[in-house]
Amino acid sequence: MKKRFIPFLLLISISVHAQNLAQQVKEFDTYVESSRKLYQVPGLAVTVVKDGKVIFKKGYGVQQLGMPNQVNAQTLYACASTTKAMTATCMGILVDEGKVKWDDSVIKYLPEFQLYDPYVTRELKIRDLFTHNSGVGNTDFLWSIMKIPSDEVLAKMKMVEPSYSLRSSFIYQNIFYLAAGKVIEKVSGTPWEVFIQKRIFEPLAMTRTFPILSQVNDANQSKPHHLIDGKITAIDRTNADAIGPAGSVWSCVDDMSKWALCMLDSSKYNGGKLLKPATWNEIFKPQVMVTASQFYPTAQLTKPNWTTYGLGWFQQDYKGRKVNFHTGSLAGETAIHGQLPSEKLAIYIFGNLDHAEVRHALMFKAFDQFALGGTRDWSADFYNLYKKLNEADELEVKKQESARVMGTNPSQPIANYAGRYTSPLYGELVVTLSDNSLLINMNNTAKATLTHWNYDSFRGFYDKRWWGQTTANFSLDSKGKINSVVIEGMEFTK
Repeated sequence: MKKRFIPFLLLISISVHAQNLAQQVKEFDTYVESSRKLYQVPGLAVTVVKDGKVIFKKGYGVQQLGMPNQVNAQTLYACASTTKAMTATCMGILVDEGKVKWDDSVIKYLPEFQLYDPYVTRELKIRDLFTHNSGVGNTDFLWSIMKIPSDEVLAKMKMVEPSYSLRSSFIYQNIFYLAAGKVIEKVSGTPWEVFIQKRIFEPLAMTRTFPILSQVNDANQSKPHHLIDGKITAIDRTNADAIGPAGSVWSCVDDMSKWALCMLDSSKYNGGKLLKPATWNEIFKPQVMVTASQFYPTAQLTKPNWTTYGLGWFQQDYKGRKVNFHTGSLAGETAIHGQLPSEKLAIYIFGNLDHAEVRHALMFKAFDQFALGGTRDWSADFYNLYKKLNEADELEVKKQESARVMGTNPSQPIANYAGRYTSPLYGELVVTLSDNSLLINMNNTAKATLTHWNYDSFRGFYDKRWWGQTTANFSLDSKGKINSVVIEGMEFTK
C-alpha cells in the first residue's frame, strides 16, 4: 500500500497563511482598542468570520462606565435594527414552505391593516414591508412616545398621510417590519418572538439570544451611554419590544458569529439550512435604490457607485465588491453587521455609546485587513467626518436659536396654556404649570420642562436629557383662546 504524503510546499503554504492570519488578527485587535479609545466608547464587542470559521471574537472595555465589569464575548447587547435581517429570514422560511409569497398582498393576511391611501393599502405587497419604499414617512412616534399595543400601533397607520407615492422613493420605516411580524404570526400560527426562537436561534444554537428585552434577565449585559452636557453618561435603556420584528433582539458576539456564518454561507448551519438557495438569493438581491439623503454619511468617504436595499440589508459597492450591511441604533446602543460575500468575510460589532460610528470604521477596516488590502485609517477618517457633521448640526441649532425674538411676552397669562390636548394620531398631551414653567407630558412617556422662548413658544429639555430640547408652539382660535399646540411637528388640540 502506498503512503500518502502532504506535499511539502503545501505544508509551507498552510503555515505561511496561518502566520499571516495570526499577524492580521493581532494588528486588528490593536486597531479595535485604539479606535474604541478614540471614539470614547465604554465597551465594544467584535467578531469576524471568514471562510466558514470564526477568526476573531473579543470584548473590549466595560459594560458600564465607572463600573468594573468587563465586556466579553458573552456580554448581551441590543441588536436593534440588525434584527430586520432576521425577520426577513423568518418570512423567507415561510416562503420556502409555500405558506406565503413575496408578492402576495399584505391585506390577504392582514385585512385589518389599512393605510391612508386606499390604493397603497390594496397594492402593498409582502416584499414592500421589508424595503422602506411604501410612501409612508418615519412613524417612530407610534412607539417612542406612546405605550400602546402593537395592534394599536398598526391601526394608527391609517391616519398617517403619505410622504411620497408608493415605491417612488425611500424613507426608513420600522412599523412595516412590525406588520411583517404580524404576517408571520398569521401564517405560521406562532407569535414572531416564538417563531424566530424556534426556527433560527435554536437551530443555530444561539443560546444567549433573546427575541425581546422582557426575556433578558442576565447580569452580563451592556449599559447604554450618551454624551450629555459634554460628559459620557449611562442612561436608561430603550425598550423596542413594541416593534419587536424591527429591532428588539438581544444577543452577544458569541452567538452573532453563528448568525454571521449562517447568513454568509447560503443560510447553512451545522445540521441543515434555513433557506432554499433561491430565497437566500432573493433576500440579498438589490430590491430598491436608496437615495443619497437616506444613506449613511460614510458614503462621502467610501464613494460607492450605487446604494441599494435588499430584504433587511443596506448594500453598496466597495473596491469593486458588493457589501451587504445593516446598522442597529437605539438610544445609547449600537450594532452593525457587515458582509463581503465575494471574500466569504463578515463582521459583527456591538457598542454602548450613542451613534459611535466607530462601527463603520471597524467594518471597512476588517474588509481591508482580512480581504482587500489597504492601510487607510478608517477610524480617524470617519471620526473627522462625523465631527464635522456634528459641528454643522450644532451650528444649525445656534442659528435657529439666534432667530429668537428677544423681549417678547406670551399673549396669555401662563396658566392659560395648561390643560389637556389630544390627537387621534399622536395621543394625549397634558400641560401643567410649575412656578413659571410649563411641564409637558406626552402619553405619560415623553416629559419636558419648558420656559418661555418668544411670543407663544416655550422651549426646554426633555426629562431624558439625551433626547435634547424641544419647542412647543401654541396657537389661538378666533376668540383669542389657546386651542392647539405643535411639538416636534405633532399637533394636539385643546
